[in-house]
Amino acid sequence: MMQNTAISTGFDSRLAQACRQLELQTSEAQRDKLLRYVEQMQRWNRTYNLTAVRDCGQMLVQHVFDSLAVVQPIEAQAAARPLRVMDVGSGAGLPGVVLAILHDQWQVQCVDAVDKKMAFVRQMSGALNLPNLQASHARVEALPPSGCDIVISRAFASLLDFANLAGPHVGEQGALLAMKGKTPQDEIAALHAQGVWHVQRIETLHVPELDAQRCLVWMQRAMQA
Repeated sequence: MMQNTAISTGFDSRLAQACRQLELQTSEAQRDKLLRYVEQMQRWNRTYNLTAVRDCGQMLVQHVFDSLAVVQPIEAQAAARPLRVMDVGSGAGLPGVVLAILHDQWQVQCVDAVDKKMAFVRQMSGALNLPNLQASHARVEALPPSGCDIVISRAFASLLDFANLAGPHVGEQGALLAMKGKTPQDEIAALHAQGVWHVQRIETLHVPELDAQRCLVWMQRAMQA
């Protein structure tokens, strides 16, 4: 388990409980990696300002639990097949690192324009033994099309901007997923007005220990809708 006992005290049981609430089947090894990820995020944050959240307990809830909340919806869509996933505007690797930890058969690429944040994700790939996790320091629109099954973002941009910038990386049968707070009705209207992408469905997310509205917006190309 984590070496820093001040950080780990009570976190393992809280994490296990959150996984049960989210109906996620996780191993002790996977939960250990998630806790080590929080530990390293806090350590790097002192120097590199990876996230505005400073407290480890808040990191656990606002970052890890929040990212865990999208796993089951993606699993349901994947139907047990391996996925190619791109996490756009990934920051410290959220939700990309979490997805890579829980599904070693998924190939996860984190993309961010801030080099120090991708350096942290590359470090996590090695330190947590995640060969399925890659980090790309780039603007997503500058990368060649990736043909991904899932392109996901967490507080990256409006739905329209996200679709315009990251849409080229979605494979023919793939989907764009935006993690949001309240249902972004104005953003949905702007997206539909352009006519290229369409909101397929909106799933309400219940994040353990978080008293805030969260939802997952699924988008497909309009011709698929």
